[in-house]
Amino acid sequence: MSVLIAIPARYASTRYPGKPLVSLRGPDGEKTLIRRSWEAAMAVRGVDRVVVATDDDRIREHAEAFGAEVVMTSVDCQNGTERCAEVAAKLTGYDIVVNLQGDAPLTPAWFVEDLVAGLRADPAAVIATPVLRCEGKMLAALLADRRAGRVGGTTAVFGAGGRGLYFSKEVIPFTGKTYADEDPTPVFHHVGVYAYRPAALRDYPSWPVGPLEKLEGLEQLRFLENGRAVLCVEVEAQGRQFWELNNPSDVPVIEAMMAAMK
Repeated sequence: MSVLIAIPARYASTRYPGKPLVSLRGPDGEKTLIRRSWEAAMAVRGVDRVVVATDDDRIREHAEAFGAEVVMTSVDCQNGTERCAEVAAKLTGYDIVVNLQGDAPLTPAWFVEDLVAGLRADPAAVIATPVLRCEGKMLAALLADRRAGRVGGTTAVFGAGGRGLYFSKEVIPFTGKTYADEDPTPVFHHVGVYAYRPAALRDYPSWPVGPLEKLEGLEQLRFLENGRAVLCVEVEAQGRQFWELNNPSDVPVIEAMMAAMK
């Protein structure tokens, strides 16, 4: 089964304008967020093609300068899934399209590899997304974001067979407990990666934005609101730290994680 990775990147982010071009310092020097996300995608095994999907010439010029293939998409795309749908319509013939969001440069290659394997093994699912069990330290960071009024990571709850029940920017489920840094918790951090079947991407833009998607600002809820099965694939950190760049305050967090992981 052929696999295409698309990396949606828009300049006009509501929370962090210009985010894809923000510089992140790591042990390998300074590189932009979009370059680090592209390098993460290029490290995934079993992928046939990687493209950056954007509507902005500044991002296009920068991405092409470091060697990325770029597909220009409409400024009317409301989210990364709609942008991936445009890419899939232009680049046909792939069995699975992966959306590796441009704000997750710490995504390990095996997250995507496990995700693709999960979708291949479950023909009833039209979309799959990885979830990572929070240890106490990560849960504390998510809760701290919410107390400070920041919209940080997303959490997921799922039922039998990994079927997604809900995704939220609130921290769910409620536990009311305190955990040590290394303790496993019942909270799962949703990792911002998706693998779709092309038919699901063809349908997605025609569905109206539902009330839950509008409230949460989470694109995957459109699948749930339209009765489509979303497969949650549990992935293992294997000692790697993971964080997404949602706010300017996340830059030093990610830089510290890169330094710690070398």
